[in-house]
Amino acid sequence: MKISIVGSSKFAKEMLEYQNKLRELGHEVNIHKDYVALANNQADVIASRINQEHSQLKIENDYIRWHYNEIVNSDAILVLNFDKNGVANYVGGNTLMEIGFAHVHNKKIFLLNNVPNMPYSEEIQATQPIVLNNDLTQIS
Repeated sequence: MKISIVGSSKFAKEMLEYQNKLRELGHEVNIHKDYVALANNQADVIASRINQEHSQLKIENDYIRWHYNEIVNSDAILVLNFDKNGVANYVGGNTLMEIGFAHVHNKKIFLLNNVPNMPYSEEIQATQPIVLNNDLTQIS
């Protein structure tokens, strides 16, 4: 299965880790080269800009469209929803959009952890994600 990994840019190291885990299970996974660089501590400028001017960085690199195209060309998405900013199983605005992209294109939506308690939890639940409870062997 071809899987797109989505989640906060703060989870870049985890994206690389889960890409490797999914590949070991026989899945095809592609993550943006900038996340790979962030995970390997080879993107100091990008890391700095994420904290100061994230929207401009997204515009310049067309990250939203890149992820959209990856999702459209995948069979499923894996949402890495770890704890962030004091929120358990955090899903941010960009990731919510990516869940929406997957939903309208009839892609399977896998959440690594439970749906977070956020103002838009019902929207996430309405996409009928499969909660993995960190068990990647459930992906099929």
